[in-house]
Parts: sequence; C-alpha cells; structure tokens
Amino acid sequence: MNSKSRVSRRAMLRGSVTAGTATALSLTAGSAAAAAGSSLPGPLEAHTKVVLLGTAGGPFPAQGRNGIASAVAVGARTYLVDAGQAATHQLFRSGLPDDSVRGVFVTHLHSDHIADLYNLVWLNWAPQQPGETSPTVEVFGPGRASGLPDSGSDSPASTVNPENPTPGTVDYFTSSIAATAYDVNERMRDTERRDIREAFRAHDITVPEVGAGHAGPFAPPMEPWTVHSDEAVTVSAILVDHRPVYPAFAFRFDTAEGSVVFSGDTTRCDNVVRLARGADVLVHEVIDLDHYADQDMPPKKREHLRKSHTDVNEVGELAAAAGVRTLVLDHLVPADVTAVSDREWKRKAQQGFEGEVVVGRDPMEIAVGERMPPRR
Repeated sequence: MNSKSRVSRRAMLRGSVTAGTATALSLTAGSAAAAAGSSLPGPLEAHTKVVLLGTAGGPFPAQGRNGIASAVAVGARTYLVDAGQAATHQLFRSGLPDDSVRGVFVTHLHSDHIADLYNLVWLNWAPQQPGETSPTVEVFGPGRASGLPDSGSDSPASTVNPENPTPGTVDYFTSSIAATAYDVNERMRDTERRDIREAFRAHDITVPEVGAGHAGPFAPPMEPWTVHSDEAVTVSAILVDHRPVYPAFAFRFDTAEGSVVFSGDTTRCDNVVRLARGADVLVHEVIDLDHYADQDMPPKKREHLRKSHTDVNEVGELAAAAGVRTLVLDHLVPADVTAVSDREWKRKAQQGFEGEVVVGRDPMEIAVGERMPPRR
C-alpha cells in the first residue's frame, strides 16, 4: 500500500475519506456514538474537502443524524449546500470558521433543507470593530414557483399568503428579517452591530428557458449553467425531478483539486448524470423503499416517495453512468441510524457501481484530490 492510499487511525476514527486516493470508510453506529461522546481528532488535512454537517432526510428529528446540510471547504473559504435543522450548530462543531462562509446554495425550499437557513446569518451576525469588515455571504436558491401543485385530491386552500403563495429565496429572507425586526433593531442600538442586511445577499436563481414549470415537466433534458464563480470555485446548477416541488436543483462545485456534485432531492434523473460526468465525488440522496414496503406503508405513499426520491438500489447505476469516482450516500431515508445498517445501505448502493461507496454520517469529511500530510 503506497502513501497515497494509506488511511491513518485518526482519519478512521473521524470517519474521513479521500476520494480517488484512499479507501473510503464510513462510521459504524457504535463508533459514531463513541465519537459523539468523545473529543474528535482535528480536521482532515486537505485543501479541498466535503464536510457532511447533517445527513438526515425528512423534517422530523432522527436518531443519530442532524438535518441535511453539507459544506465544501476550499482553503480558507467555505460553501454550504442546504441548511437543515442544526446546521448552524454543526458548522460550529465542525471547526470551520463561521467567517469563512462565502456562499450558501439551496437545492429547494422544503423545510428540512432550510430550517436553519436564516439562522446562519441571524445567529452569526457578529459585532464589528471600527474599520473592520466581514465578507458578505452570497445566498443562492430557488425563485418563486409561480404556481402550486395540483394534489389531485381534496387539500386545504392556499390561504397562508394569498398575495404570494410561492415565495422564493429573496422573499424568504425579506420576510424573516421583517419577522425578527424587534431583535435586529434592538441589537443594532444596544450592541452597535451592523445592519444585518449588509451581512448577506440573497439571489433567486434564474432557470433557463427549457420548458420547465411548476406543473411539469420538472426537469427536462438540459445542460448545466453557472450560478456563481470566484477565485476558489465555479458552481453550476441543473434542474432535478423532486416532484411536485419546482424548481429543485443539483449543484456542482469545480475546484483546482477536483469536482463535487450534490444531487439535492430527486428521483433518479438523467440531469444528475449530465451534471456529474467525470466528477470526483457525487453526494446523492437515497431512500430505502424496501424498508417501507416491509413497514406496510400504503402503496400510494410509497409511489409518491418513488417519484420524488432515488431508491438506494438504483443509485449505483446512476453513479456508474456519470463516471464518478466516489459515491457518498446522503439525505438518507429512513434517517434513523438504527433503521437500516450502514452495511445494508452500502450493499444496495454498490449494485452496478465499481467505485467507492461511502455511507454518510455526521460529521464525516471527504477529501477531494491529494491528501496533505497528517497533522502531528
């Protein structure tokens, strides 16, 4: 075994892996619990890495997993993908400096993906010394859907916000600041904090004209487009099929060390293959439909899940079609770590895929490209 493929014991305890250059390791339930109750080793030494802040699918709290949220760290810059329940706390626990965050990319506006989105700027809105400046966080997410789905059955009328029933990312922040105006106004006067509106800029992602819409098609064949670029990363997006949600995005991060793709929530979708071609790491959502069949879930509910999420038995073939090196399972449903074993998740996902499969656990780290020498 050469030095590039050797994984240290410290990395094993932390649940760290290196895409394409080392054997990928996932934490077992026992070791994860032990790690949660002990002092974790220092962060993985890599210039570019993925940090799985939370790996749970669904809005309800789960045993052993936090709400869905991931970070791509490139040198001194951090970029977040989604901000589910406890994302702000997990970012703090990860050791990534909160002032390193340069961008947040929201795949879609379901509650489990944005539960902590406003908190990222609201709770980390630090006071500044005279002359001190902090980087503005750029937040990119879906715009207004322009229409609600037809459920095909009796459902409550949309009376929550009749004037704007499908608010987008910019609307979300505007409303959140309005709702928390007392706290924001009081703190600006009492602690001399800066205007919170200077801490971030929200952007609604404009979808190219490809015939997609809230009534479908949700993700017609298309090419990715660039939504953000700076000195460290180029971020591309593509529509994915998480019906009836529209728009829903997958994101690709291209860096000097390699490329990472996040599927977002989606059923098996050819657009993910287009976006992920040749990527080093594909972080993909999965659901174990076999588990729910065994639980006697009503067929109509299972069919809904099949149409909006990717069965773990199919994700390996998708990763193979994209030609990625490492497949990381994320947004796992069921989210409870005791419901399905890591071994079973991996066995099913490995079907049709010869690369490395990693079962995501909080707060696993995956290096992209060459690993730096371990910290002594």
